[in-house]
Amino acid sequence: MTYSGDVTPGGSPAVRELDRLTISKVSVGPMDNNAYLLRCRETGEQVLIDAANEAPRLLDLIGDGGLAAVVTTHRHMDHWVALEEVVAKTGSRPLVHADDAEGLPIDAEALREGDTVPVGNCALEVIHLRGHTPGSIALLYRDPSGVPHLFTGDSLFPGGVGNTEQDPERFGQLIDDVERKLFDRLPDETWFYPGHGKDSTLGAERPALPQWRARGW
Repeated sequence: MTYSGDVTPGGSPAVRELDRLTISKVSVGPMDNNAYLLRCRETGEQVLIDAANEAPRLLDLIGDGGLAAVVTTHRHMDHWVALEEVVAKTGSRPLVHADDAEGLPIDAEALREGDTVPVGNCALEVIHLRGHTPGSIALLYRDPSGVPHLFTGDSLFPGGVGNTEQDPERFGQLIDDVERKLFDRLPDETWFYPGHGKDSTLGAERPALPQWRARGW
């Protein structure tokens, strides 16, 4: 089945099989949060991006394969409601950017710009994107045999950057970081997976960057 990235609350996962990595996307909780389970196809090691809600569903998705780590993309509560339970039941390492660590309900290991999160024989690069929160991050997987894959949390969506609460300084930080660290570095075919809703590609969104900057959100 062709991967579309479309998921619904309580529905089945959308599964994407890359050569070395399997990506499973589910929608959880009342705010339609996306959670992503990544599994190395060579080693079976798994990492979860955003234990957002509905711990039983996430634990069922994880299954018996174990979980190495849970990466929280930022400190907003809707992205970590299930974090404590998932970590407690899997023994996984909780990870978050240092600038958002105080917003989590449990102690977590600090990530910084340029760090690498292993997923078996695959790796995710940590990209710090200020503005939505001080420590928001994106996670980049460079597929050796395909296009880059980018998990953007609430910093980038189809149609615009994340909410900066009409604060011009925060918006300036976010649009600058998104443009410089994502759009200027990565090709149009880069597929990105946001914290809510549908996926997109950088190429589909790139023409609208001047419009986003001009409107201020």
